[in-house]
Amino acid sequence: MSDKDLTPLSADELAAEGGSALPDKEVVSLLDLNADLDLALDVAAPIDLAVAANANVAAPINAAVSANVLSVGSAAGALAHQGVNIDQGISGSAIANAPQDSSIDQGAGSAPAPATPGASGGVGSAVPTDPSSALDGDLLNVDVNAAIDAKLAAPIAGAVAANANVAAPIDASVGANIASVGSEATAVADQSGSISQHLDDVTAEATADQQSDINQP
Repeated sequence: MSDKDLTPLSADELAAEGGSALPDKEVVSLLDLNADLDLALDVAAPIDLAVAANANVAAPINAAVSANVLSVGSAAGALAHQGVNIDQGISGSAIANAPQDSSIDQGAGSAPAPATPGASGGVGSAVPTDPSSALDGDLLNVDVNAAIDAKLAAPIAGAVAANANVAAPIDASVGANIASVGSEATAVADQSGSISQHLDDVTAEATADQQSDINQP
């Protein structure tokens, strides 16, 4: 239907039209959330950590990349040659000690404030019986009162000792022709490696000694 097919309203028809004002925005609120939190926390977390390590790390990397993208009559070649000779040796001691002596006294805190029920009655307000007032007020009314009084003590002692040899020779070659005609892609990856790893007369020792005296009345 085009605009010329629409019949315009007459002056009498326009005068007969009527309307009503929309309700205020706050009257049709979807969510009313009231959260009252009273937190009293007494937290103690003495942490003792010791780390000792002997490590040899070797990571020779050789890479070659060649590509033809949306090219015609082109050639892509990639050559990656790698020769690796790695000798790793560790002789020694890795010792970690974590002695911890904790004395924690958490006295009684102030009593939490009693929870006061919300004036709105929390979740589950009465269902309106008058259909015209179904949208009056809030569709969801949540009133939360929480009082938390907590005493937390977490003395932690940790010790880590390690001896390690790591070698990661990587050789990569990539050749690609993408959406190309009459092209040639060649990729050659030649790798030769000699890796010797040894641990001679090594010691890894980890000791975590913990003594805690916690008083929570």
